Amino acid sequence: MMRFRTIEYDQNKNEIIILDQTALPNKEVYLHLRTAEDVYHAIRNMKVRGAPLIGVTAAYGVALAARHGGSDLAGQACDLLNSARPTAVNLSWALGRMRNRLRHAPEPCEELLAEARAIETEDKEACTRIGAIGSGLIKDNCRIMVHCNAGALATTGIGTALGIIYTAKQQAKDLTVYSCETRPLLQGARLTSWELTRNGVRTFTICDGMAAAFMDRMDIVIVGADRIARNGDVANKIGTRGLAIIARYHGVPFYVAAPLSTFDLTLASGTQIPIEERDPDEVRVFTDRPIVADEAEIHNPAFDITPAGLITGIINERCVLEPPYEKTIQDIDSV
Repeated sequence: MMRFRTIEYDQNKNEIIILDQTALPNKEVYLHLRTAEDVYHAIRNMKVRGAPLIGVTAAYGVALAARHGGSDLAGQACDLLNSARPTAVNLSWALGRMRNRLRHAPEPCEELLAEARAIETEDKEACTRIGAIGSGLIKDNCRIMVHCNAGALATTGIGTALGIIYTAKQQAKDLTVYSCETRPLLQGARLTSWELTRNGVRTFTICDGMAAAFMDRMDIVIVGADRIARNGDVANKIGTRGLAIIARYHGVPFYVAAPLSTFDLTLASGTQIPIEERDPDEVRVFTDRPIVADEAEIHNPAFDITPAGLITGIINERCVLEPPYEKTIQDIDSV
């Protein structure tokens, strides 16, 4: 279905090839990452993005470093990459797996590459299962609102929230997607519109401030997640909390789609999730022109926390979790 690849590891050249997501939708550019530092900057500068994809990319970055300098360089790569972005738990989750493999690896190069490939395979499979489970929530002639990009561009598979949409479309369900632009970096406008239309999904892009005006026309809202606390609070792209509040007012079901690797059971609630504060210039400058008065100060958090009480269900690769999340998340292993 997808006509692009977000990431590929070339073992012969020992390099990672990524689709540069900052160039979309105007150009389809692929970058070649040859060092852990290259991988760090690609993640930090959002050339590669999306919680699951960040984890996979970092894992291959460690494998790449091991080929250059063995266990010592691989360990340093883990430390460096873990500092690239703080909110998406998939990054530290994947690097934790790489560290564990490194501790027990007589042949670090092959062992770490095998682990990175396993993480990628699991991501693809999780996306497919999320799509299959979540598509049961999509009726025919469905109108769906999404936010940011939780699609194939955010994973190595068909995506999480958008994976549900692709699966429903394959089931011959008629659907229309309303994609919020997602300021300040416009992941919804630039990425989701590009990805959905390339895959034949009817898509309207709307400004973030239009969400309330269109919500009463929606049948469902589906978003992704960067970290989910054990009480069901969700960190996702800034603006998600507002959508959840608007959806609740209008009685529209609000679902989160994410793999189990996005759950962080070490955190009791969303108040403990670290929120990344990004460069003020992402807000201050638009298409290379200043749009904010020089004297104005700027807040630029990349994520917000949606309280569990606003979430209808959390779609993962095993089931659709429902409230009370404190109990259903703890019981996920029994599903």
